[in-house]
Amino acid sequence: MKVIGVIPSRYASVRLPAKPLVKIGGKMLVQWVWEAASAAKSLSEVLVATDDERIADAVRAFGGRVAMTSPECPSGTDRIAQAVARGDAGIVVNIQGDEPLMSPDNIDACVNALIADPRASVSTPMVALRSEADYRAIHVVKVVSDAAGYALYFSRAPIPDRSRAGDADSEPGASLAMKHLGLYVYRREALEAFVTMPPSPYERLEKLEQLRFLEAGHRIRMVEVADDSIGVDTPDDVRAVEAVLAERAR
Repeated sequence: MKVIGVIPSRYASVRLPAKPLVKIGGKMLVQWVWEAASAAKSLSEVLVATDDERIADAVRAFGGRVAMTSPECPSGTDRIAQAVARGDAGIVVNIQGDEPLMSPDNIDACVNALIADPRASVSTPMVALRSEADYRAIHVVKVVSDAAGYALYFSRAPIPDRSRAGDADSEPGASLAMKHLGLYVYRREALEAFVTMPPSPYERLEKLEQLRFLEAGHRIRMVEVADDSIGVDTPDDVRAVEAVLAERAR
């Protein structure tokens, strides 16, 4: 089965203007993401989906492949669906364009998990929450899963609520939630169905697209991975990623 990785990339960003082209350790953000994704063994090809010629020119300059999409796409997922509409991939991987540290091992683990589970429509990674601060932070998306490993719910809030638990259950490790990482592996038919559905109630409340799948009855296979990632949204995030890269170089 053909598996294609797509990096949705848009120029506009309120907190970090021209974000895909921002330099991190001497390379553009979009190049870091493309190079990491290209190292994944499970992907037949990787392309960048954009509506901006500045991004397209930059990607072509470092040897990447580009799919030009409409500026009217309401979300990155819609942009990905448009980019692969005429292709023959049976599985499509949504590789977030602001995750330069996303491990290729995470991509491979999620692709393999979806292939192995015919009941799942989507797979996505999760890692252990590292601190009480992460458990409570609204910028860290949390997920809780059922006994079979399928997602029950995603939230920016600290879930489950521990306010009524005893002291023995109030440690960070007792939250039962995991940190969700921004990577999605879709069966093609699930992706095609997603873009025909309107945003769902919980999706609108939480500002989390994956809830649209859950509310429509799709199963999302959660894959526990070892490698965390850092999303780049602010100059502080740029500095945090550069620190990680410097540590890796040492």
